[in-house]
Amino acid sequence: MAAQSRKQQQTRYNILMISSEMVPFAKTGGLADVVGSLPHELARLGHDVRVVIPRYYAIDPGRYSLEVALGSMGVWMGETLEWCMVYSRDMGDGVTVYFIEHNGFFGRDGLYHDAAMNDYLDNPRRFGFLSRAGLQVAVDTGFAPDIVHVHDWQSAAAAAYLKTWFWDNPILGKAASVLTIHNAAYQGIYPKHHFDYLGLGWNTFHADAFETFDHINLLKGGIWFADLVNTVSPGYAREITTPHGGFGLAPYLSNKGNSFYGILNGVDYSDWSPENDRQIPARFSASDLSGKLQCKEALQKHFGLEVNPRVPLFAAIGRFVDQKGYHLLAPAIERALNEMNIQFVILGSGDPWLQDIFGSMPGRYPGRAGSHIGYNVALSHLIEAGADFFVMPSLYEPCGLNQLYSLRYGTLPIVHATGGLDDTVENYNEASGDGTGFKFWHPTVDSLYYTIGWANSTWWDRPGHMARMITTAMSQDYSWDRSTAEYIAAYEKAIANKRAYDSWPR
Repeated sequence: MAAQSRKQQQTRYNILMISSEMVPFAKTGGLADVVGSLPHELARLGHDVRVVIPRYYAIDPGRYSLEVALGSMGVWMGETLEWCMVYSRDMGDGVTVYFIEHNGFFGRDGLYHDAAMNDYLDNPRRFGFLSRAGLQVAVDTGFAPDIVHVHDWQSAAAAAYLKTWFWDNPILGKAASVLTIHNAAYQGIYPKHHFDYLGLGWNTFHADAFETFDHINLLKGGIWFADLVNTVSPGYAREITTPHGGFGLAPYLSNKGNSFYGILNGVDYSDWSPENDRQIPARFSASDLSGKLQCKEALQKHFGLEVNPRVPLFAAIGRFVDQKGYHLLAPAIERALNEMNIQFVILGSGDPWLQDIFGSMPGRYPGRAGSHIGYNVALSHLIEAGADFFVMPSLYEPCGLNQLYSLRYGTLPIVHATGGLDDTVENYNEASGDGTGFKFWHPTVDSLYYTIGWANSTWWDRPGHMARMITTAMSQDYSWDRSTAEYIAAYEKAIANKRAYDSWPR
């Protein structure tokens, strides 16, 4: 292990990342957080990292201090030559971000869908273009990557372009590809009449690569062509290679052998840590929790709750979609509010039915429930800092970040034992007081309700155990250090796989 660590310290890679999201520029979920953090961690170790994302309508060049990198860039898509402009921003720490401006594809309010949550019909063209344009940026700027790291279906096609269009290119021909799957449920499945535009050749439109039930499947094609595939937690990697897991991808991921596995996401503790969080009213640590009480008071006041430090405050933050399990949370927390002495706040948006239910809770439970429909970064920090328990009833969860934030803030997670949630939360042991949170194994309303009740009874009846769990939770280290080392090892394996691929007779 020490020899491997020294090797990683000595090897410096050129890394090109292509992604549809990146904090602080564009975000719908955890993908943006990972792409916003991992490049900086890699650069801190001496690697040269370039990231390519779309310049969506909301990314104003003036506001974000973007500079023109390429006044015009031609990108061949099948037999169509698309023209675009490329902006850039030097992040000041060894990371450069490039922004693809193509108003026909990215000059829209939504990233993937319209205000009614309908997918844009030209999504396969939009993100096929992003995949191809991201590689063209490397060619036109003369940046020769050792690794092309792509994320989810939106940039998965880049792994295929490397081995079809660019296999003998002097800039890209030797680059190995790594595909990170942040959520296997979203695969980029679209009608096949777009395939000619992608220019990947109909010989790649088969069941092992880009074809699923006579439709394009961008993620599956990326899996076929990538030199290495990973997902964002070991538990999720196991789940999506089981016979009933993976949303149809299990056999294709299993076929990757030891070139598919999980690497747990890290947390940027410069942003998400109560010792240095600038967005909360008082800072605190495991050795001095007085600031957490001040944050709880501020949170109660913000939502119009009774200001009472003795009442346990439960919280949730997230997108109101089926995966996140809020259809379980709505009836479970309603029952808990009716039968237990608790408070509850929620921040999120999505399903209109759930927005109505959670949005009306303050009126039905005045002084005991609060809701904010939408998203607010500062409020999310206050919730993590001020709540006592954080509820994550996800039906499945590739990694999850909010439970990692919650651990750091001493806000004990209540989670469905799946994927990254199961990997990162240690279930409470009522006999010893050990643990960092509360788990349930069956995604039902009753299971969630009784687990909320278990947490509530621990708060009231076993305060010593609560204190011990909070201290243990806040001592957990999910920083990027370990995860970054694992990604560097993945890059080394991908490079070895690419060399072996290049040596095959053709």
